[in-house]
Amino acid sequence: MKFGIYGSVANPPRGEHLDRCVDEAIEEAEIAEECGFDSYFFGEHHQDKDGFIPAPIVLATAVAARTRRLKVGTAVLLLALHHPVQVAEEAITLDIVSKGRVVLGVGLGYESADFSAFGLPVASRVGRFGEAMEIIRRCFSGERFSFHGKHFTLQDIEIHPRPIQEPGPPIWIGANTPAGARRAGKIADGFVLGPGVDLEAVTKLLEAYRSAAREAGRSPVVALMRDAWVASTRAEAERVYGPEVMTAYKYYWRSGAVAWRHIKSESDLTLEHFTRNRMVLGDPEECIQEFQRWHEATGADSVVLRLRHAHSGGPPHKNIVESIRLFGERVIPYLR
Repeated sequence: MKFGIYGSVANPPRGEHLDRCVDEAIEEAEIAEECGFDSYFFGEHHQDKDGFIPAPIVLATAVAARTRRLKVGTAVLLLALHHPVQVAEEAITLDIVSKGRVVLGVGLGYESADFSAFGLPVASRVGRFGEAMEIIRRCFSGERFSFHGKHFTLQDIEIHPRPIQEPGPPIWIGANTPAGARRAGKIADGFVLGPGVDLEAVTKLLEAYRSAAREAGRSPVVALMRDAWVASTRAEAERVYGPEVMTAYKYYWRSGAVAWRHIKSESDLTLEHFTRNRMVLGDPEECIQEFQRWHEATGADSVVLRLRHAHSGGPPHKNIVESIRLFGERVIPYLR
């Protein structure tokens, strides 16, 4: 198994001292590389009062400049918000800076505030997304082309420079719905499942994804994002990580995120309810067993761990560094 980290850069409740948060995320990425992790990703949101940094490619570039082996990228960039030529050019530039270590993860998005920041209707996201995917592929190819769609029109363009990776950085699609899973199978190089999806839903989504990928003649690649924490004891893991992850889950439930809509009451959001089917939490031996269980059930190629939660701001940097080092020393070597 390969292991990555999703880096949340925010500081609730008012988004103060974000320069320190950025420095901490970069240091965590450097330590993750030392400890045997394979990748480090950033996501995208806009207008968050907690100061969520809205430019994941910029953050990924900062990490690329301070690392040598770690794959860097987005998980996910909200593609429908952006002009695809600009996304392609920025991804190509990052591929050059990183010497071919970029993964471009993209998604539809679900929060209306993200779309209102750009003056775009949420209802346009599927159409914009599909056209943007086609345009980015053609930009990566280096061919001269024109494109006439409902949302984007391009006439006789050719993008330079070319990316280092051929035919371009891999494009993964993140989704938590059957339609999104099938979309990923048809047009993407990989599929990222969000951490809010439980094991039963994961298996159904992967069945839809892999079926669509086979029909499209693509080789399935699965990145499973999980909320995870390792500590010297289970009690310590619950004490440090539990309040942070549950703050995030309550935020998603209140926001009406797809993976949480089946939960009827906020009182049902308890750590005990989620430790078996959604997250990996405990001492090193417990984490090894749980990752093995998830791998056997899903066949995922990699697991991306969400250690810090943007909507709580924690756990603190010191604790995250300790957990990264413990993953590197006592968990990852036994799962290669």
